[in-house]
Amino acid sequence: MVQGVSLSTLATCGKSRFYGPSPSWMAPFEPFKRSHITSATGKHLIWNQCVQSLFLIGYRYGSRHSDFKAEAAWMFRGGERGSDASAEHSESANEDILMFFFQLDLATRVQCALNMEQYDIAQQLRNKLTEVEEEIIKQQQSKRGLSSKSEAQDKALSIIRLRSDLQNAIENEDYALAAELRDEISKLEAESLAASAKALAHENAQYMFRLGQKVKHKIFGYRAVICGMDPVCCESSSWMENAQVKKLSRGSTQPFYQVLVDAHAEPNLLVAYVPEESLLILDKPDMGRFDHPYISFLFYGMDSAGDFIPIKQLREKYSRPRHEIPIDPPNNEDGGQA
Repeated sequence: MVQGVSLSTLATCGKSRFYGPSPSWMAPFEPFKRSHITSATGKHLIWNQCVQSLFLIGYRYGSRHSDFKAEAAWMFRGGERGSDASAEHSESANEDILMFFFQLDLATRVQCALNMEQYDIAQQLRNKLTEVEEEIIKQQQSKRGLSSKSEAQDKALSIIRLRSDLQNAIENEDYALAAELRDEISKLEAESLAASAKALAHENAQYMFRLGQKVKHKIFGYRAVICGMDPVCCESSSWMENAQVKKLSRGSTQPFYQVLVDAHAEPNLLVAYVPEESLLILDKPDMGRFDHPYISFLFYGMDSAGDFIPIKQLREKYSRPRHEIPIDPPNNEDGGQA
């Protein structure tokens, strides 16, 4: 399992820094302190970055899937007032992104150690990277319905065994046991059907929006960039209640998107989890400025249509194809002459 560490993200107007106590998993990074990390105190590490920063805080981190938690906040003044848009703020979506950052960072450090011929350190880092990758795979399988499909198969096998036990109980005239088995079979059949339906929804998911696409929130009006997607709402029941998901025309079974929110529009929102029906495609290409601390981690840059180009690892994470901008055919009215 991933060791206890909490990640939070913070952006500032100028240079930002990478703060945090030195937890146990940072031990392999010790040789990098002098060349890559400047020690501010005996308890905190500071890693200067250009615009983005990740905060590593050393108390145990509790996620839905592991001992891991992410918190995010902005250091923008004037953002103290809450807004209705905050109902769609998602810590789990932010956690998912930060886990992805952590994976990329470890992979880079492995390669750096190999280049410096520090093979023992590279092996330690690779072991940590394997732990993180295993955790991410579990989360992806859960979201993609693979775990639901496996769960449905396991329940189907249990039902077969229980039916055999039921037949034996009837033959032995043990009707009390037969009644208990019948109730258990009915319960498992309902659970198996629900798991199968969830797996089917994941397999047949169709998305209206793509990674890196700029969108506008239909209700709150802020601009955002798509950075992740789920075929159905994968949030907790308490989150769905707070976001009033039941009042949506398509409910919780429609695709939901992780979106990076424009800092100047909603400085306290950072990452939102938004249903497909609440997003709009922009009327025209938006080449304007878009500020967010995660942009340079997740995207190569902006294309000619104003959308962002996702890095290869992000496309692979969601099994999404590369988006090609259509090229207008040449104007042949002049017979091809310039």
